[in-house]
Order: sequence, then structure tokens, then C-alpha cells
Amino acid sequence: MKNILAFFLLCSVTVSAQKFEGLALTPPMGWNSWNTFKTDISDKLVREIADDMVNSGMKDAGYTYIVLDDGWMAKERNRNGDLVPDPKKFPNGLKPVIDYVHAKGLKFGLYNCAGTQTCAGYPGTRGYEYQDARFYASLEIDYLKYDWCNTEGITAKEAYSTMSKALKVAGRPVIFSLCEWGDNQPWNWAKNIGQLWRISGDIYHCFDCIFDHGTWKDWGVTYIIDMHKDIRQFAGPGHWNDFDMMEVGNGMTVGEDRAHFSMWSMLASPLIAGNDLRNMSAETKAILTNKEVIAINQDSLGVQAYLYSQKDSVDTWIKPLSGNDVAICFLNRSKNPFTVSYDFGQHPVTDSVSKMNINFNSSLYKIRDVWMKKEMGNTSKLWSASVQGHDVVLLHLTMAKPPVKK
Repeated sequence: MKNILAFFLLCSVTVSAQKFEGLALTPPMGWNSWNTFKTDISDKLVREIADDMVNSGMKDAGYTYIVLDDGWMAKERNRNGDLVPDPKKFPNGLKPVIDYVHAKGLKFGLYNCAGTQTCAGYPGTRGYEYQDARFYASLEIDYLKYDWCNTEGITAKEAYSTMSKALKVAGRPVIFSLCEWGDNQPWNWAKNIGQLWRISGDIYHCFDCIFDHGTWKDWGVTYIIDMHKDIRQFAGPGHWNDFDMMEVGNGMTVGEDRAHFSMWSMLASPLIAGNDLRNMSAETKAILTNKEVIAINQDSLGVQAYLYSQKDSVDTWIKPLSGNDVAICFLNRSKNPFTVSYDFGQHPVTDSVSKMNINFNSSLYKIRDVWMKKEMGNTSKLWSASVQGHDVVLLHLTMAKPPVKK
């Protein structure tokens, strides 16, 4: 009787546990198959992407996860109720290709959905949460993206909590990515359930447009930026607002790609590339592997940028950084160039989330343009630059000397 009681107490503690702690202390970085390939995926594709993530310098820049999105499985579970990798796409199953990714020093992620079917019509996880979690652990995956299609009759918080507990019981540490589109405000309840949560519907490879499907919409870059400006206080180490996978290299201009990447870095969003790494242009590669911009995203303070001002066509965003550094991004929404003149003494940094307070009249900062990779003087003088249309100027400010005591 004593042993039975101990068993039930252990089960109670285990099931009540939530996400794995200590993961995603900075926003996850990696690649996802959906934006470019949809369900047209295969063993060969994953291996080639892993090779190119290493050979292109993306791994060296910090990209770690290769995430296989919807379409990796057969249309039916087997007679035991297990998920089955599509035998045409993965003739040897998933384990050999996962082992290949791991052997490259990378990590591997899979996709499923909280509903009865995935968004593309493959078997969903509803009713199979613990069984599927054990399957993922047996494959040794490191990341699970969990979607929200075909979920009639269930609540988001309960469904995602159940899957989080199932992953914990399965025992292999996994980053849990909630892809619930922000419909149920996951930032209010998901901190202990997963490491990141989507704040919008799917992204579209356009700077400032909407692709209307009738019953749902895909959103251009600036539309996603503009959503939910009031939730930055919910982001931080181990729990991130996810602005969706990136469209860098998928058809926008170089300036638009640069602006897109800069803003995802400023917003402390996961940096999940969505292009074909095997056919990157030199410009795309230079954007995705700019280590100075990535450092702003990966800053250990983990504070999301806030919109400081909007003037004419230019938005000014400020991101507090560790060591009392600051990143400032000037985003030009117009197609025409605009000259920005900025008197730092008139623009103190006062942030309630990070508790950062900087008066540039008493603190001198050095200015570095992280795209030009050039020092641009200091904050004691009027700073001026032309911001090209649909582009950014991104600055990293570092203290030059201690504040003057008065």
C-alpha cells in the first residue's frame, strides 16, 4: 500500500510539471521548411539544408535548429496509433536523418498540431499527446512546433498545457513552440508551458501588404510589427513573443530584407530562416549572418524593443541591451529616402520593462552602424543619416565613459 501511494504521488508531481527550464534563454535560431517548401520535403532536402547551414556560415553565426514543418508524416497512423513518417519522403524513417543533423552539431525539430488534423490534413495529436511525445523522445528531437488547426471543441490553454506535460513526462528536453497565432493571447498564460508563442497569423513575403484568403489572412512584415505593441513585457529569457519565421531571401528587396531582419532582431523574436539555404544570394547570406545584428537579438538581457516615436515615414525603435548598451533602429516605411537628424540629448532612454534610464546629456555613448560596420562618432553631437526607402539604419550604442556626477 505504501509503495502504491508513493507511485501515485510521483505520477501527480510528474504530470503537474510544465515545460523544461533552462532552454531558449536567448531567442532560438534556426531554419524551418514551411515558407519555401510547404509539404514538399524529403530526407534529401533535410540533409542538404544541414550541409548548407554549416557550409554557409549560418551555424557559425548561431543558427542551430532545423525544423521540419507540416507534411513529414503519412496520412494515417499505424494500427498501434503511432505516427508514421511518409515512406516516400523518408524511406528509411526519420531517425537516420535526425542523426545526420545531430552529427553536424545541429539540433532537429518537428511539427504537429493540437487538433485532429494538421493544417495540411495529416494526423494531428488530439487524443495522442502522450503517445506522440514518447515517439518524439525516441527520435531524439530537440524542438516541437505545435499548430492550432482543426481544434473545434478544445481550449488553447488546456491543449497546449497537456502537450507540454506530455513532453515533460517523455523526458527529453524539447523547446516547445506554440503556434496558436495569438488568437487566445498566449502571452498571458504560456510562460510556464512553452518557450515561445506566435503573436500573429502566418507571415507573407511582402513588406507592407496583406494576402487575403477569404477566411484567413497572411501578413506582410510591417503588419506583424504593428500587432500587439503592448506585450513586450511578457518576453524574456526562456519565453519569447514569436513574430513568425522569416521571409529573408524569399522575394523582397535587399533593403526590405535588411529591415525585416533588423526588426526581428530588435523585437527579440526567434530568428528562424525560411528560405532555401542551398540557393542563397550573397546579399541574403550577408543579412542572415551579420553577427552584430544577431548579437542585438541574442543579447542576454532579453528585452524586446519598444516604439519610441513615429515621425513622417520613420519609426524609431529602442532596445535596451546588457551592459547598459542600447540599440536604436530607424525604420523607413516609405518607398522614398528620408534624412533623419537625431539629437540624443533631446531623446533620453526611459524604459519601465528593463528599468533602463539614460540621459545622453550626462552619459557619452559611442555610435556604431551595424550594417555599415562603421563607427559613427558619439552622442555628444547631432547625428544625421539618410534612411533608404523600405530600409533601416541600425545603431549600437556603447558607453564611452561613466556618467558625469552632478
